[in-house]
Amino acid sequence: MRSTSDRIRHAISFEVIGLALITPLGAFAFGMPIADIGVVGVASATIATGWNYLYNLGFDHVMQRMTGGTRKSFGIRVLHAALFEGGLLVALMPLIAWYLGVSLLQAFMMDVSFALFYLVYAFVFNWAYDRIFPLPDWQTTPDGVRG
Repeated sequence: MRSTSDRIRHAISFEVIGLALITPLGAFAFGMPIADIGVVGVASATIATGWNYLYNLGFDHVMQRMTGGTRKSFGIRVLHAALFEGGLLVALMPLIAWYLGVSLLQAFMMDVSFALFYLVYAFVFNWAYDRIFPLPDWQTTPDGVRG
């Protein structure tokens, strides 16, 4: 499993890159001031960073118990990203409605849009992260069999 420092690097890099992408895109897509989207983005990223750490730690523990390892197939990666974003959607919707002064329905639509973006982003980011920082047990063994 990943170390605490690796999990912290993962969570922070995920949120910083995501925030740099979503703030201008969200301001453009919803016709709102970039500063307002930025505040929502920073608050959301802060909440999401904690959720990211806890969620990935829990997910890896469940995988370790169920499969004996943490290597994720394509299907498990899709499930991983969807469950992460679903939990975050529930947590962030009231915050978005309150701060932007929009209805819960509008906040839901905005949150779903952000979640769809982050669903794809999380899948791509986590796949890339695992390729850039693979765990030792994922390396090819001397006989050519992947661990």
